[in-house]
Amino acid sequence: MDQPKPKKTCWAVIGGGNGGHATAGHLGIMGFPVRLYDIVEETVDKLNEQGGIEVEGHVKGFGKLEFATTDIKKALDGADIVMVVAPAIAHKAIAKTLAGSLSDGQILFIHPGATGGALEFKKVLEDEGCRADVLIGEAMSLIYAARLAETGRVRILGMKGELMVAAIPSNKTDSLLEKLNEAYPMMHPGKNVLQTSLENLNAVVHPGPSILNTSMIESGRDWKYYWDGLTPTIGDFAEQIDRERLSVGKIFGLGLKPILEWYVLEYSADGKTLTEAVRNTKAYGSIKGPERVDTRFLLEDIPMGLLPMVELGKLGGADTERMEAVIAMGGFLLGKDLKIGGRNLERLGLDGMSVEEINLYLETGKKQKA
Repeated sequence: MDQPKPKKTCWAVIGGGNGGHATAGHLGIMGFPVRLYDIVEETVDKLNEQGGIEVEGHVKGFGKLEFATTDIKKALDGADIVMVVAPAIAHKAIAKTLAGSLSDGQILFIHPGATGGALEFKKVLEDEGCRADVLIGEAMSLIYAARLAETGRVRILGMKGELMVAAIPSNKTDSLLEKLNEAYPMMHPGKNVLQTSLENLNAVVHPGPSILNTSMIESGRDWKYYWDGLTPTIGDFAEQIDRERLSVGKIFGLGLKPILEWYVLEYSADGKTLTEAVRNTKAYGSIKGPERVDTRFLLEDIPMGLLPMVELGKLGGADTERMEAVIAMGGFLLGKDLKIGGRNLERLGLDGMSVEEINLYLETGKKQKA
């Protein structure tokens, strides 16, 4: 088997979970110099001992790592692209960790950003006094569907055929894509990071359906999240939430795609309904449903997904009744207010701004002085 020619662009992957393993392993297989940062010493030790990551499934091979480390300065030193592949609930802490170690000319890519990831990173870096001239961007979703078999071995179930990305400021998205396309030619530009954020489909397919499947979650039985959980009625409810998402986008002049169109573009999965589309998505076939109600589908996708959509929708009077109901019901089930610590406008650095001022900020990266 021919080995790929070594590439020059150096990637630092931040996060050693499902997505981090898949990303670092695949980049290594493609011949890129790649290192991985994680806070778990056992993960780092195993990866260094093994020398890389075994990748199975849609992509096969051994992805060599330069090294794995718990030292963020070492991970970032000499990296061209710093790719954060970690849960959105950890983004704020990660941004603080990165702030003192980033260098001029680096790309900081949030993969994925959930709703408002790039905006939150930009605000945290500014609040932390980071002076490095870095280009910040985000993806609307994780390009991989992957599951960790064990540390050092990951199975990639599928990859999206298209993935929207954007930079802040949006006038530098082309510069972002020039580097990302070296590894991921399927990535294409969005209008701005608000479009990539509002195209966050996890906020549509995770919280509401999870709440409506509480009895399934607590049944103790194995079940498939998308094939068993997205029944016709539950799928229809998720499509109603999706229509609310589209209405938020219209406020900011964004022509967002309905969720059914995205399934065709990303997975070649056609369907007249969401239920049909997810059941026609091969990469979803083996994904099991959660076993606990306090799943990331609620703990992450509500405060980091639905909440900022509702907050943005209020600026233009969008009807987000169903989103608000899911946020409230999720909090009732978990016994906690999921809006506390979530991505409100202040946390995104957008408080006190009009729709017009936000759009200008997204384009230029600079706020108008009062």
